[in-house]
Amino acid sequence: MKILAVASVGGHWIELLRLVPAFDGNEVIYASTKKSIAETVEFSKFHVIPDINRNEKFKLLSAIYKIFSLVSSIRPDVIISTGALPGLISIIAGKFYGAKTIWIDSIANVEELSLSGKIASKFANRTYTQWPDLANKKCFFHGNVLS
Repeated sequence: MKILAVASVGGHWIELLRLVPAFDGNEVIYASTKKSIAETVEFSKFHVIPDINRNEKFKLLSAIYKIFSLVSSIRPDVIISTGALPGLISIIAGKFYGAKTIWIDSIANVEELSLSGKIASKFANRTYTQWPDLANKKCFFHGNVLS
């Protein structure tokens, strides 16, 4: 199975790296927003994607184009993301190209899902929270990746 694992730098990336053992036996391609972190996954292919947030509306179209192009060229079976907006765009692109999609909302979101997580729950095949109190019929809790 070909997996595209996507996360922004920082805590999102650290949470994604905690999932590496779960990907064992699959072809995994990583994508993130900073080239320097490629060394943390030097055992796999790595792609840089645009770093964008909801306040950068002028960069949004370019980021969407680049991320959709990446997903189109890779054609993964599964896309998994721990956030943030570049991961959400990847999830949406994955749905467009027929990939199974998984969103894991950041453990930092204690009181409610992130905005990206709320949107992802409408697109992703599976959405997970890392807090039992936030689970509902569209967002599941099965533990957290940092424990």
